[in-house]
Amino acid sequence: MRVPWRDELSVPLQPSHSDSPRRETRGWVRLALLVLALASLFFIGYLWRWLHVSIAVPPSSVLSAKDVDSIAVGLTTPAGLSVNAYAIGLGEARVMVLTPKGDILLSSLPAKVLLVKKDNRGNGRSDGVETLLSGLHNPSGLFLDGDQLYIAEEARILRVEFDSEARKVTRPLETIVPELPHDGQHFTRTIKKGPDGFFYATIGSSCNVCIEENPWRAAMIRFKPGQPPQLFASGLRNTVGFDWQPGTDELYGVDNGRDWLGDDLPPDEVNHIVERGFYGWPYLYGDNRPDPSFGRRGDDQAARATPPVYELPAHVAPLSILFLRHAKDKFADAALVTEHGSWNRSQKIGYEVVALHWRNGQITEEGFLTGFLKDGRVLGRPVDIAEDTNGVVFISDDFNGAIWRVAPSR
Repeated sequence: MRVPWRDELSVPLQPSHSDSPRRETRGWVRLALLVLALASLFFIGYLWRWLHVSIAVPPSSVLSAKDVDSIAVGLTTPAGLSVNAYAIGLGEARVMVLTPKGDILLSSLPAKVLLVKKDNRGNGRSDGVETLLSGLHNPSGLFLDGDQLYIAEEARILRVEFDSEARKVTRPLETIVPELPHDGQHFTRTIKKGPDGFFYATIGSSCNVCIEENPWRAAMIRFKPGQPPQLFASGLRNTVGFDWQPGTDELYGVDNGRDWLGDDLPPDEVNHIVERGFYGWPYLYGDNRPDPSFGRRGDDQAARATPPVYELPAHVAPLSILFLRHAKDKFADAALVTEHGSWNRSQKIGYEVVALHWRNGQITEEGFLTGFLKDGRVLGRPVDIAEDTNGVVFISDDFNGAIWRVAPSR
C-alpha cells in the first residue's frame, strides 16, 4: 500500500547537489505541519473538555408535531398516567413557571422568554406560543413573584412587571443584581423564592474541577431586592435545580458531579442545603471521598463537608428537582428529578425523569417518564418540571424544543 507523504519525502539514490537541499527543506516543512496538526487535535480535545455546551449530544432536528408525537408513543409513565407533546418549536427550552392564568413562561436559550398559552380547548396541547421577551443574554432562570417576573441571565438578575391576564410585560426591565460571575463553564443560573422571603440563586463552577477564586462560583447566594446578595452555601459544583420540601421547608438541590473520572464516578448528588453548608467540591465527592485532583489539599475540609442525602448514578446530569404539591396516591410524597443525560460516558445514561420518595427517613427511586434513550439513541433531554393545581406535570425538553405533558389517563 502506498503512503503518499512517505513516497514524496523519499530521497533519490543519486540526488543532484541542487535537488538535495530543496527536498530536505520540504521534508522538514511537512514534518512541522504534521506536528502542528497533531498539536491542534490535542488542543481541540483539551478544549472539548472545558466547553459548557455538550457537543456529544447535539439538539434534535425534529420539528413537526407528527415526529414529536411518534416519540411520545414510545415513552413510559407509571400506571394511571399518560404523556403527550404539549408544545413544540420552542428552541432550547429550559426553565418554566406557571402564571395564575395557567400559561407557561419558558426561558429559551440563548435570548428569549416565551409565553406558552394554556390549553383552553381541552385537547392536551397549548393554544399557541408567543415571544414575551427577546434580546436577553442566556436567560435561563425564571421566577414569577406576583406580577414581578425575575430573570436570571448569565451575568445578572433582572426584574420586569408582567400582567398575567393581559399576557404582556407592562414596564421596562430593571436590574436587581448587576454582576454575577460569568467566566468559564456552566453559564445557566437558577432563581427561586424561598418560604423565608429570600430569593435564592445558584451559580455553577467555572471549570470541571478547580479551586475557585470567586466565592460565588459553585455556590448558592440569597438576597432580598434592594439588599446586596450574600453567600448561602458552597461546594456545590453545579446545582441547577433546587426546591423546598412541603411541610418541612427543608431545601434540597441536585448537583452535577465532575467529569473525567470514568463511567461510574463521581455520583451525581441530592443534597440537603442549609445556611453556611459546605458540600465538598472540589476536594470531595459523594460520601466525602477525596477527589484525585484536589483531595490531598482538602484534608481539613472533610470534617465540615456535608455528604449527599442520596446518590444518583454518575453523569445522569440532574437539572431540576420539584416536590409535587398536588399529586395523589403514590406520588404524594415524591420529588421529581430530570436527568438531562450523559455526554462523556462510554454508554449513555440518564435521559429520563425519576421520582424520589421520602419515606420513613429513607429515599427510594422509581421511573416517572422514561423512553428518551433507545438502544443508545437519544430521543429527548428533560430539563425542568412544573406542576399545575390539577396535578398535571409539564417537562421541558431542550433536545426537541418541546414541553411534555404528563396527566392522569382519561
